[in-house]
Amino acid sequence: MRGNTRRDVPPSMAFRTEEKVRFSDIDGMGHVNNAIFMTYMETARTEYYMALTGNRKLEEMGFILAQICCDFESPLFLGETVLVEVWPTRIGNTSFGLAYRLTEKGSGRLIAQGESVQVAYDYRQRTKVPIPPGLRGRLESEMASGVPQ
Repeated sequence: MRGNTRRDVPPSMAFRTEEKVRFSDIDGMGHVNNAIFMTYMETARTEYYMALTGNRKLEEMGFILAQICCDFESPLFLGETVLVEVWPTRIGNTSFGLAYRLTEKGSGRLIAQGESVQVAYDYRQRTKVPIPPGLRGRLESEMASGVPQ
């Protein structure tokens, strides 16, 4: 675990999404390729942001991904369903952190855990900016709703 976040135990209010493992997710070893876990986290992050803000257009996503990491715990196989939980772990002036927990839906088996850092970004000016007040307020509300510290 990186930093001092508690990403091993998601809050009861964590945002959840799920995906059925597709044939194209599988590598030559017969399990989900490690790079696909970043896609699962990206999907969860995007859906979480849309649910949090109501924004539905890519051009309204005012942040960029600055860092991501993933700790692999157990393999995931074709036909299984991955449940991805995501929640905020910290909020800075221009960046915020998210934690992820991926489990196999049927068994509850821990598949992977991850973290990412997003930076508020002005695409026209090509520079980082302070997190917009609306997004900051929503993230703060999410953190106050039960994220373990």
